[in-house]
Amino acid sequence: MIRKAVFPAAGFGTRFLPATKASPKEMLPLVDKPLIQHGVEEARASGIRDMIIVTGRGKNAIEDHFDVSFELEAMLAKKGDRKLHSLVRSISDMGDFFYVRQNLPLGLGHAVLRTMDMVGEEPFAVILSDDVIDSKVPVLRQMIDVYAKYSAGAVLAIQKVPREHVPRYGIIEGRKIGKGVYEIVDMVEKPKPEKAPSDLAIIGRYILPPSIFPALQAIKPGAGGELQLTDAIRALLSEERVLGYEFEGVRYDAGTKLGFLMANISFALKDPEIGPPLREFLRKERIS
Repeated sequence: MIRKAVFPAAGFGTRFLPATKASPKEMLPLVDKPLIQHGVEEARASGIRDMIIVTGRGKNAIEDHFDVSFELEAMLAKKGDRKLHSLVRSISDMGDFFYVRQNLPLGLGHAVLRTMDMVGEEPFAVILSDDVIDSKVPVLRQMIDVYAKYSAGAVLAIQKVPREHVPRYGIIEGRKIGKGVYEIVDMVEKPKPEKAPSDLAIIGRYILPPSIFPALQAIKPGAGGELQLTDAIRALLSEERVLGYEFEGVRYDAGTKLGFLMANISFALKDPEIGPPLREFLRKERIS
């Protein structure tokens, strides 16, 4: 039912400067894979084949990463390193990759709008690679199941956050209709804690209908002159059934330095090769 996933990746990554001055934030390594690859793997494991990546100036490394590297593969084959050769080839085999340029930093809504011609008249997913989620069942797979079960028009991943953190997120107002499932009646972008309708925040996973595109074209730019995706989804509430889903899994905000480090430590500890010596190091240093 959901065949396409959109990956907005045109931002400047200013929180990670100077590391992101010449290298895309999406290519920062989470242990041994760039952040965006974790998102692509989640989409692929959820049954999606078409990956639409929204890039900007200086993001060529993303395209190179998911492209075939003939020279590298030839070198690995010559050395007889079948394991690494298979690993490198598997990256370009994850799906069919398409790229569209966001030439101006006009917000998440504008990034999604840039994919209108590629998506066409069908529902699609949006994955923000900043939000790394460790789960047994891919979060997007969980959302697709909810989308099908409740005949939804849209499904948004949501998570409870501390009240003092609500100004960082889009916050929903909804009524619970199932385990972890809320029918959304309203939403607000980055409210003050005392004015927030709930503590349920929208996290970087969406299933959206094609009607989101005319909604994005109709809304006016918000703060900073940016098109807010939340505003466009809010405009759909009178026409589409929009659900919020409290996903099962542990989420790391890898768009911040602390969240990125926490994700790296957590994923590294689970790695069969480096996990045990890392845990021993942390024990000796009395860090853990």
